[in-house]
Amino acid sequence: MNNDLPTVRLKNAWKSTHPWIFQRLVDKPAQRPKPGSIVDVVGVDGEWIGRGFYNGHSRIALRMLDNDPDATIDADWFARKIAAAVSLRRDVLRLDEVSDAWRVVHSEGDGLSGLVVDRYGDLLVVEYFSAGAFRYREWIYDALRAQFPGCRFYAFADEHVQKQESFDFRGTEAVPPATITEYGIRFRADPAGAHKTGFFADQRENREWLSRQVAGKRVLDLCCNTGGFGVYAKARGAEEVIGVDIDADVINIAKANAKLNNAHVKFVQADIFPYLRDMGNAGERFDVVILDPAKMTRDREQVIPALKKYLDMNKLALGVVKPGGLFATFSCTGLVSEEQFLDMIRRAAFYAGRTVQVLKVSGAGADHPWLAQVPESRYLKAVFCRVLD
Repeated sequence: MNNDLPTVRLKNAWKSTHPWIFQRLVDKPAQRPKPGSIVDVVGVDGEWIGRGFYNGHSRIALRMLDNDPDATIDADWFARKIAAAVSLRRDVLRLDEVSDAWRVVHSEGDGLSGLVVDRYGDLLVVEYFSAGAFRYREWIYDALRAQFPGCRFYAFADEHVQKQESFDFRGTEAVPPATITEYGIRFRADPAGAHKTGFFADQRENREWLSRQVAGKRVLDLCCNTGGFGVYAKARGAEEVIGVDIDADVINIAKANAKLNNAHVKFVQADIFPYLRDMGNAGERFDVVILDPAKMTRDREQVIPALKKYLDMNKLALGVVKPGGLFATFSCTGLVSEEQFLDMIRRAAFYAGRTVQVLKVSGAGADHPWLAQVPESRYLKAVFCRVLD
């Protein structure tokens, strides 16, 4: 045990390998460390368990970092962790061969609870989900600079995270966007613009796979955001592509992304519910329909309403797929399980009167790893279907 660190004791026996320990299991120290402080953690019997971030204001009181008694959680520790995360992407996954945009750190999946880092060329976007990651941000920046010399930073934390974790951060100043390339397609990533990290790198492999099925096809990209799937489709030879999103700002970015690739995509600002009803009533049908909505909820109490909304939009989207056409549908709501999402698709197909053949079930790219004991880190569900009739 490191005598220089505060000690936090658990109330009950702890045998789990999950890095989160909740407030109800932790004895509040007499001298309370500041939110995000590094502490030694001991069990109810006084036996040393490990070291981690402590936050007496958060529902997640402890985020465990290391169970090696000889480990010191310092700048060098962060440097080694981030170097290992980068090595996975560069040396094992060889992502530099296909893109200069990928996730550098995926929180618990890389042993750095509460930290997410995305790379867009020379621009690193740092998102804090814990007071601990925010408290030691200078160590994190130094470790990232060592891996990406000359990089730029854009850092932020969502307001709900700051409230839950009890820290204040207005974010860094806006930075110029970066232009990135993946599988030969170019995109503008602007974290200060419409999407908080600038671009959805998690869909890279899904975009590439689907784009190989669209040559000569008519494609409808619903909730198109900054145009990822639609631009890929047109660049890969789709005959016609229509992208629909309710947000005018992302439509403008999507148009710029299409222009970057000399891809003629028709973008429409609209709510997909009335849009799909109008298209269905007009008898419009597409060879390929993509549905990639935003996260529906962060609240466990709202999972059932979220599934109902997924059901309604998937039912409508299935109604405009040609017989024999492809339907790609996604959920980035982490609280909705893959089993629940697949069951929702079954019900949507039933209510739409369509027969759906599932071809492929996928998720985020391999640069978004998750530990078997921490399924919370797995959020994206991707289902590629053929609509038979």
